[in-house]
Amino acid sequence: MPTISIFYGIIIKMLFDDHNPPHFHAEYGEYELVVTISPIKIIKGEAPKRVKSMILEWAALHQEELIQDWELCATLKSPFPIEPLE
Repeated sequence: MPTISIFYGIIIKMLFDDHNPPHFHAEYGEYELVVTISPIKIIKGEAPKRVKSMILEWAALHQEELIQDWELCATLKSPFPIEPLE
């Protein structure tokens, strides 16, 4: 599962050839979230409220890049790194 961004202890990953809808995985310690890209929404998992807010903010800032990375992963190509949340 390629890592596409890391910020504040949050690791953002995508799977190669994963199922629809387009989404990414966010890990923070023992927590894991699955977040759809369009619309940006947490569809699975739990994490502290602050962590969820940062993930959703980051996704909104990088939605187009996330879509491009999803398309790359769908064709078994490596995704591009995406800038972390600052």
